[in-house]
Amino acid sequence: MAKSPVASIILDGFGWRPEVEGNAVAQAKKPNFDRYYNEFPHTTLKASGLDVGLPDGQMGNSEVGHTNIGAGRIVYQSLTRIDKAILDGEFESNPALNGAFNHVKENGSALHLFGLLSDGGVHSHINHLLALVETAKAKGIDKVYIHAFMDGRDVDPKAGPSYIKTLEDKLAEVGVGEIATVSGRYYAMDRDKRWERVKLAYDAIAHSEGPQFESAQAVIADSYAKDVTDEFVIPSVIVKDGKP
Repeated sequence: MAKSPVASIILDGFGWRPEVEGNAVAQAKKPNFDRYYNEFPHTTLKASGLDVGLPDGQMGNSEVGHTNIGAGRIVYQSLTRIDKAILDGEFESNPALNGAFNHVKENGSALHLFGLLSDGGVHSHINHLLALVETAKAKGIDKVYIHAFMDGRDVDPKAGPSYIKTLEDKLAEVGVGEIATVSGRYYAMDRDKRWERVKLAYDAIAHSEGPQFESAQAVIADSYAKDVTDEFVIPSVIVKDGKP
């Protein structure tokens, strides 16, 4: 049997649903695609939740979709594996985490936690941060500083205040930890090699340089007043009595 070349072609933004109203894909003029669809065998793929290795009901995304298509099987994502580790207790015994915790205790230093503060589930999940705080408390660490990266891309652009409240409530409940800096992911998570962006986040985190506010909520409120949404929050430092 003669072998023919096979191409895996991904059309970003394409999806299938029966309704035509409000359906840009269905209403677009695309004669070649329509011919392929009508004349050749085809099927649909589920692109979210357990079908792509995410928690049930979790929206899929570009990275997850590409990974599963490329592998040709379900690839369980880090989100799912970390959730499971938290539930079954493996999280607290993770060698890498315990190594970091022990280093902090042996040197009388502080634990700094960096991460995207949302439940978007693409690059992070707030529940994992909350679990880290609880674990740090259980390990006897009393100085925990959190550098919160605001999302606004994988979740609502103005969901920041609710995530900050969730974090602050957990810190109060556990009795350890405080938010040290707040930055939009546009700066703290740039992946286009734009150092001028990353430097603003770095300077806030490493040198306490940048706009100063007395609370994380004040940072967000000031940003919204300037029509700046979560993703683009200028890296800012939280101070008490004028000191970071």
